[in-house]
This record gives sequence, structure tokens and C-alpha cells, in this order.
Amino acid sequence: MLLNSENRRKSGVLSDICVLDLSRVRSGPTCVRQLSDWGARVIKIEAPEDASEMGGPRNGPDFQNLHRGKEGLSLNLKSKEGYDIFKNLLNKADVVVENFRPDVKYKLGIDYETLSTVNPAIILASISGFGQEGPYKNRPGFDQVAQGMSGLMSITGEPGGGPMRVGIPLADLSAGLFAAQGILLALYERMSSGKGQWVQTSLLQSQIFMLDFQAARYVMNGEIPRQAGNNHPTSIPTGVFKTKDGFMNIATSGETIWKKLAMAFGHEEWIYDPLFSTAKARSENRDKLGKNINECTIHKTTSDWISLLNKHGVPCGPIYSIDEMFSDKQVNFLDVSQPVINTDLEKIRVLTQPVSLSRTDSQLSRAAPKIGEHTNQILAELGYEDSDIKFLRDNKFI
Repeated sequence: MLLNSENRRKSGVLSDICVLDLSRVRSGPTCVRQLSDWGARVIKIEAPEDASEMGGPRNGPDFQNLHRGKEGLSLNLKSKEGYDIFKNLLNKADVVVENFRPDVKYKLGIDYETLSTVNPAIILASISGFGQEGPYKNRPGFDQVAQGMSGLMSITGEPGGGPMRVGIPLADLSAGLFAAQGILLALYERMSSGKGQWVQTSLLQSQIFMLDFQAARYVMNGEIPRQAGNNHPTSIPTGVFKTKDGFMNIATSGETIWKKLAMAFGHEEWIYDPLFSTAKARSENRDKLGKNINECTIHKTTSDWISLLNKHGVPCGPIYSIDEMFSDKQVNFLDVSQPVINTDLEKIRVLTQPVSLSRTDSQLSRAAPKIGEHTNQILAELGYEDSDIKFLRDNKFI
């Protein structure tokens, strides 16, 4: 672990962990963000004057939200001098994260076998599009491609409307989160074995796992889920209903809540109606039941219905635009965004972690770094003199 950085975190669950971040785009940075926010020291390694990073401009919201809390090191890994610096860092690091195509890591000398010969305790986390082995291993991965191949797009959208992508890069995000989980598991195991290991996940695997009960319906029963629009495929009635001033969600699961919903709408007779009296009947007559509910909901405002239904214990909620969500009093109470200072000494806001610990909470220490912003400082920690650093910079090794 590198110990002498003036920017070292003074506390944090992972404050004794150093991560070398070679990742790009979204899945890898999502993984690394989970480690950085919980105290790990993260060194983001990029080629000098690298313009290939996606996520919009470096001072834009996407890049800043993905890469906050890191130190920036510019390094030409294709040069012997640059690779030697990387190996020096590797000796003092705990984790390396990369999301290149599987064959690239071998060309760069950052495959697990090579890294572990330098540091047997190192943990390498690799995120790919389709897996490290198999017929598609060297295909470039992309979130929407994984959404389509996983089956997610076939169950998203209105029935008969054709496949529909989800409005966020869910495959990228889930792969990053699972990779971070794998790293934490490997760190925990290393406490007893003293050895590192190779953590692997892919966009495709992660997205299939996120299908959850929809995939389980096929695995266990051979049932092929279809598009259901805003209707829940199995819990009925659950969906979007029009109100006097907009729309709202109502979620009804199980007989108890179904009876509460009927009572809240003043239609106790629905409970005993053969068309709706059982879960099977409600499924077979979903459209008629939805029509009956909509005939009720259009007569009151969304807020009126939310107040009434919550009194009866029926899960429900408004359907917000993003700005409305951030104005909600519960969202504000939860502090879902916090300020950090960027490299231009401007205060910007980024999203916070959605989980808290009572004694050792996450920390947002700094905004995303400029390319190579901390190069001199990191090399000085490794013992490089000013003249050495100038030579490396003049020859574009850093």
C-alpha cells in the first residue's frame, strides 16, 4: 500500500487498500467508484493526453460522477519505462481493475499470471462484454448489445411494440457492481490465504443475473416471459393508472393487499367477484380489472390517491420526472447527492452511495482528476527524483 500521499484518506472502511484503475467507459469505473467511495486510494492510469475516455467532457456530470475520488497518473504502458513504473506501483497495490477486451490485457502484460508473478497478493478484476473465454470472448462489449442478448429488451416495453432498451446502462452498471463485490470477497479471502486471485464478470452474465425471477421462470418452468408494459407480469393489479392530474403507480401483491385496494376504492364487491376473486382470475381478467381501477383513479389527483391508498396500506407512488424526484422531501432527507470541489475549485454535486454504515460511512473526497494530475506526486512517492520525472515526461513515457 502507498502510504505517503498528502491526499491519503485518514479514515474509511477500505483506507488501507490501493487500487490501480486501468478501466474505461462505464462498467470498470462503476466498479472502482464503489471502492473509492469507501476509502480506497485509487490511482487512475491513463495514457498521456488520452482522448479516448467516454462519458462526455471531463468536467461534465457523467465523467465527474463516475470518476470522483481518484488520483490521476499519466503512463505509457506500451513503453518499457512506463511499464516499469506500473510494476513498481503493482508491488505496493492491492487491486488492479481493467475492462479491456480479453486479448488486450495479454498484449499489455496486465494479465493475472503476469501480475501475480510480480505481486502474488494482487487481485485483478476483469470486466468484459461476454466473458474471458468462449466463442464471443474477443467481441467488443456494449451495454445495449448485452441488454438485447440477455433477453431484457424482449420483456421491456408495451406488448407488441418491439424490443425496448432500459433507460439506463443497466448491464454496465450491474457488471461494475458485481465486480466490486467480487473484489471485496477476494480481499476478505486474502486475509486468511495471503494470496490474490482473478475476479471475472461480464456485461452479459451480469445482465442475465439481473433478470432475476423472469429468467427463473424459464429455468424452472420453461415459461418464456413476454412484454407487459407497465403491468407487473405476475402481481396483479400492479401498474400505471391515470389520475385527475397525471399518473401514478399502484403495486398490489397477495390477497391481503388486494382486499385493501378494493376497500380503498369503495368496491368491496370486487373481492367476491369471480372475475377477480383469485390471483389466477385477476391474471386472466387483467385488462378488465385495470379498466375498473382507472375509472376510479381519474376522479382524484395523484396526491389525493397516494394519501388515501397509504392509509389503507396499499403500496403506491407518484411517477416523477428527474427534477421532481430531486425535489421530493424524502429524497432530500436521504441526501442522495453531495458536493465536491473539482480541479477548478468549483463546487459540483455528485450522487452518493445508496447504503450507509453507522460507524464507517462512505466519503466523497474529491472530484475526478485531470489526466495525469497527480503524476509527479505519485512518482515522488516511488522514489523518482525531479530530474527522473522530467526525463520521463520529455520522452512521453508519462
